[in-house]
Amino acid sequence: MGDGTTSSSDGQFFRGAKRGASGGDINARYGVDHGFSFYTHVSDQRGPYHVNVISAATHEAPYVLDGLISHGTDLRIVEHYTDTGGATDHVFALCAMLGFRFCPRLRDFPDRRLAPIAPVSAYPSIAPLLGKRIRTDIINEQWDDVLRLVGSIKAGHVAPSVMLRKLAAYERQNQLDVALQEIGKIERTLFMLDWLENPDLRRRCHAGLNNSEQRHALTQAIYTFRQGRIIDRSHEAQQYRASGLNLVIAAIVYWNTIYMADAAQHLRSAAAPVPDDLLVHTSPVGWEHIAFSGDFLWDRAAASAGRKALNLPPDSRAA
Repeated sequence: MGDGTTSSSDGQFFRGAKRGASGGDINARYGVDHGFSFYTHVSDQRGPYHVNVISAATHEAPYVLDGLISHGTDLRIVEHYTDTGGATDHVFALCAMLGFRFCPRLRDFPDRRLAPIAPVSAYPSIAPLLGKRIRTDIINEQWDDVLRLVGSIKAGHVAPSVMLRKLAAYERQNQLDVALQEIGKIERTLFMLDWLENPDLRRRCHAGLNNSEQRHALTQAIYTFRQGRIIDRSHEAQQYRASGLNLVIAAIVYWNTIYMADAAQHLRSAAAPVPDDLLVHTSPVGWEHIAFSGDFLWDRAAASAGRKALNLPPDSRAA
């Protein structure tokens, strides 16, 4: 299903407590309820590998790099997908300089302009598609500071989300912030040209974001406690709850992956056709066979030896 080199991230809204400051913020996109967003990174192997609890009214883009830099797994992510909410020129710049290829699905793609380095008059055939020139003088002036910032993020001295929010909070236009934005415009322009010319890139991006949507559906099926509300008061407790939810989802994905492999092996041993080009389109994010309510007999499960056998039809067992 994947080799662990691509991933996607997206936010999912959860309602908060009915009253008080611990209930979160209101985002008109999700209605009139207070709440929080779980911003989760999911690999191409379908397992979640990082989550941040953020305000429902907070922009998602600063948290894209948090998951890519500090996930603490063995994944080697090369290419990452988001929707428009996770895309800014700053993220384009930092992803490129940190060694990630950032591939967002831009909802407002036709409204965005390509950013040239040479004067617009040098490209008469595509002049209507061009915007303002890249300010290379500011990039040259701030290049050493940009490298120091990237080095600090790479070494883990500062979280990308903290730095991006700090740069955005300056009342006056900060020159380092401008330099990052100009570098991001270059990377975004190159990406937009590739997006127009590369159907495979568009397919990969859509497939990656579909993985996040599948994970959201499973999350909604699991998280029924307190009618799906986040009632924890502290951010630390909310983060524990989000991490615990990710752990349950990862366990389900792992279980399904193991038994899907067993099922494919059983079919092949019975000379049934299981073509690899169709098998890659299967997904371990399913839950029809899982009971989310009732009594869980952990002691009995721990005492059982080995794995459960496949559920085979009667004629298969007889054979």
